Amino acid sequence: MQENNGFDTSSTPSGEQQVALLEQKLADANLELAKQQDIIRQLETKLDQSQREYLKLWEERFRARSERYIADPDQLRIDFGNTDEAADAAQGLAEAVEEAQLIPAHRRRTPKQRDESLPAHLSREEVIAEVAAEAQTCPEHGPKTLLPVAMWDVSEKLVYIPGTLKVVATKYPKYACPNRPECGVSAPERPTGLVEGDKYDSTVATQILVSKYAFHLPLYRQQDMFAGTGWTPSRSTLLNILARTFFALEPVVEYFRQTLQGDSHVACDDTSVTLLYPKVMPELDQSVPRQRRAAEVYAQARAAGQPSVRAKMWAYRGVNLKLNVFDFTVSRHRDGPEEFFQGYRGTLLGDCWHGFEAISLASGGEILRAACSAHARRYLEKVSDYPADRAKWLGWYQQLYDLYGREAGLSAEAKLELRQAEARPLWEQMRMELDAIEQRTEQVVLPKSELRKALNYLRNHWSELTRYLDDPHLPIDNNECEQLMKQAALGRKNWLFAGSLAGGERAAGFMTLVSSAHRNDLDVWAYVNDVLQRLLAGETNYEPLLPWNWAAAHPQHIRKFRQVERRDRDLRKTDARAARRARAKRLEARLKKR
Repeated sequence: MQENNGFDTSSTPSGEQQVALLEQKLADANLELAKQQDIIRQLETKLDQSQREYLKLWEERFRARSERYIADPDQLRIDFGNTDEAADAAQGLAEAVEEAQLIPAHRRRTPKQRDESLPAHLSREEVIAEVAAEAQTCPEHGPKTLLPVAMWDVSEKLVYIPGTLKVVATKYPKYACPNRPECGVSAPERPTGLVEGDKYDSTVATQILVSKYAFHLPLYRQQDMFAGTGWTPSRSTLLNILARTFFALEPVVEYFRQTLQGDSHVACDDTSVTLLYPKVMPELDQSVPRQRRAAEVYAQARAAGQPSVRAKMWAYRGVNLKLNVFDFTVSRHRDGPEEFFQGYRGTLLGDCWHGFEAISLASGGEILRAACSAHARRYLEKVSDYPADRAKWLGWYQQLYDLYGREAGLSAEAKLELRQAEARPLWEQMRMELDAIEQRTEQVVLPKSELRKALNYLRNHWSELTRYLDDPHLPIDNNECEQLMKQAALGRKNWLFAGSLAGGERAAGFMTLVSSAHRNDLDVWAYVNDVLQRLLAGETNYEPLLPWNWAAAHPQHIRKFRQVERRDRDLRKTDARAARRARAKRLEARLKKR
């Protein structure tokens, strides 16, 4: 050990060692800082993703259900400052006023004077108001003279009487030969009834059916409704009447199904329905695909200890024929659609479920598959990571739907000409953009991004999405069929579940009848009751019972106010689209001037 001025310097590092030590510490600090920064970036990424997911959930819960696309979400924010934007807004407002004045007189919404008179066809009961003695006598001249009835004031008031029931006792005369018992007794033939003994009229069955499947009242609520009329049936009685009613109506429901299979274009969609697991396993025919599938699903539910299974309610909507047919299956297996489209020749419109593709391939080209553009547009609406691309694609879809709206009232030839002349070029631009995105070297679309998922959906189903361009009878989307799911969803919210496989099939049959009547703007109660009465009377010609044929024979039961509402709604949409196109052209012209 060396001594230096009395101090021990053997453990003191040299200058080079101190520098190396400091560099090592600095390197370690930089490494630790890099790790911390990497953790911060990961947390920021997770936070950004969580915020997007929160925003998406918030929009799904609280946003308006309309699928109308707004190109600039800030366009509703008004800036009252002295800016160019304010000047443009003022100019646009003036032009909008001028544009409104140019709308044809027959298209302007002028306020109509309300007719407060009560319907003339309602029965009326005249009541004479009581007159006080003071009003009948004059203090100066004595008793007053009663004026003629024609000079009296009349005030009408609408009175509601809850549903009433009555018992009709039908007596059947009997005839016999005097002192000739061998001749027997003759009596009128008894009509066919819904239940044994013909205890309940078809009107009772119609009320139960329409209340449950048109107004979504479960049987336990109908008990209260009937109790108000003086008759309190058990739920088993109501269910038994429904079961017997379906037995009578089943041939017509099957005829509707066969008629719809003759349509050249059929749309399809489905929704979930809870099916209770039966306490006693029903006898199922393993040779029938649908029943074999039901046995498999029941076995899986029993093995898993589940009290219910997730069944499916399918809707088939005719594009050309105004029929809606419902079907019930135990799962989203293709047994249901496969059975419906067996031997079918035409176009199947639906979402891009692989089951539809399998049905199309198995048909050997007899069934063409068309996809729903609304589904593709919804994928793009959910994009939050590439706002510029999202705006461009949704802008194209807005133009496509504007063109589709202009088709209202046109012939098939005119629709085809419009689609080829204006819609096809838009799809070609979209295809070019789709290919250009694949070749990007800057701002590459990441494989797991929301935009990539939306574009992959477009690319994978391009031919099905554009099939409507060459077929004027095919709509651009499947929205009208999807709206039928509201009927099943409203019922499901009220009656909650199907108690059995037979109950689900029965519900599908009743919904077929009710929904088709709704679609043809019929009085559902009058239609169902007449169909049921004619079937019980032995009617076997079902063609007059098709909704449009029945409507032609019973014009008094057409809900004309529904047709007026639909016409006015379509006119408002047409005017709104025309105004939007005019604003877009004016904006484009102003931008060119700048």
